[in-house]
Amino acid sequence: MSKSNKRSHDLEELKSFSGKESKNKVQVVIETPKGSRNKYAYDPEQKMFELTRVLPAGMIFPYDFGFVPSTKADDGDALDVLILMDAPAFTGCLVEARLVGVFEGDQVQSGRKKRNDRLIAVATESQIHSHVKDLGDLNPNLVDEMAYFFENYPGKNESFKVLSRKGPKAAMQLLKKARKKKGAAH
Repeated sequence: MSKSNKRSHDLEELKSFSGKESKNKVQVVIETPKGSRNKYAYDPEQKMFELTRVLPAGMIFPYDFGFVPSTKADDGDALDVLILMDAPAFTGCLVEARLVGVFEGDQVQSGRKKRNDRLIAVATESQIHSHVKDLGDLNPNLVDEMAYFFENYPGKNESFKVLSRKGPKAAMQLLKKARKKKGAAH
């Protein structure tokens, strides 16, 4: 196959939106499935997922965790997404999701502080969470537990602090900013 006919297999270059932007629907690439102690991350240089660490015994990802392709967040990576679904997906799975909010947060890593916001979304095919359009539609205890997870799962020499919780409008604004930063055409 000639270079001009080669397909790109870089997941970061997939479209951010699966349809119209106005419906808050985005595409999410799952890195770490719900229930996993293993933290996986996509390595764009190798075009593979790699195990980046193992969470302590008794700690698991409460929901699927991934990223929105064709975005670049303030931390330099694609935008992170915690996605609520009825059952776990698998690493590398592409899921259409509806943005319902964002946890704006600061992360300290090796003494350096940076913004590392986390989008919250619901899989469009979810039956259990089909009514959820905003963080306020979720049980407040569940939202507190998600924040608790983010603040307690960082590894050694890392910390994360949730600064604020905002709804889908703020999540979409953050996404649009991250797409511009990446120079996304999708």
